[in-house]
Amino acid sequence: MTDAHSRQRVPMDPMRKSALVAGLFYLLTFISIPTLALYSTLKSDPAWILGSGSDTSVLLGTVLELIVALAGIGTAVALFPVVRRQSEGFALGFVTTRIVEAAMIFMGVVSILSLVTLQQGLGAAAGAADAPSLTTTGASLVANYNWAFTVGQSLMPGFNALLLGTLLYRSGLVPRALPTLGLIGAPILITATVLTIFGVVEQYSPLGGLASLPIAAWELSLGLWLTFRGFKASAPIMVAAAARSGNPDGPAPAIRPLTAVTTTGAA
Repeated sequence: MTDAHSRQRVPMDPMRKSALVAGLFYLLTFISIPTLALYSTLKSDPAWILGSGSDTSVLLGTVLELIVALAGIGTAVALFPVVRRQSEGFALGFVTTRIVEAAMIFMGVVSILSLVTLQQGLGAAAGAADAPSLTTTGASLVANYNWAFTVGQSLMPGFNALLLGTLLYRSGLVPRALPTLGLIGAPILITATVLTIFGVVEQYSPLGGLASLPIAAWELSLGLWLTFRGFKASAPIMVAAAARSGNPDGPAPAIRPLTAVTTTGAA
């Protein structure tokens, strides 16, 4: 007879679960890539607010950006219990920059939704006298989105990489080539963003795109590693966790012991 307890699922180790969740959230942040195309007409055509065309693609872009904002916070929340063992200050800083990044994304989404609302309610019905003021309002909302994007999705990822890259490099939780990529890319992206703020580099310029590639590669490679490999067992944090669990091969899963079966009436 097969014992039901022998088929009991072994719970996933908490450290592995944290790595998996963080990795999946990192991969989810790349879902917003299509917004570059979804918002292209809205950002390039000053008269978009006066049109009566479909705005479904724009609304889809806002949903994707909201997902990215929440996924970004999710990466910080998932990693915080682990990386705080290396440095609580840096770990809190990483959570903070992720929240600021998400807040800027939310601000940009509100600008886009406000633009859509004006286009639906007033744009198509606007007369010649109202067109200039609506066009100006639309341009200001687009500008607000562009600067929210610059601060939230260009500047903040650089600080994210500095903080988390330092934590992962010092802790050895992942191969050091991964955080090294982030630590190299961070100052490049921050410098390019600061130059954009001062007008030296145009927003959405090819140079700005090139500056963001190392950080994109860092976040993608980190997401893939955490999802499929998890933290390195040889990292001091993992060794300490294994020691606390009393298992030299890693943190011991909580497995309920088999219940002894007794037979009544035995001699």
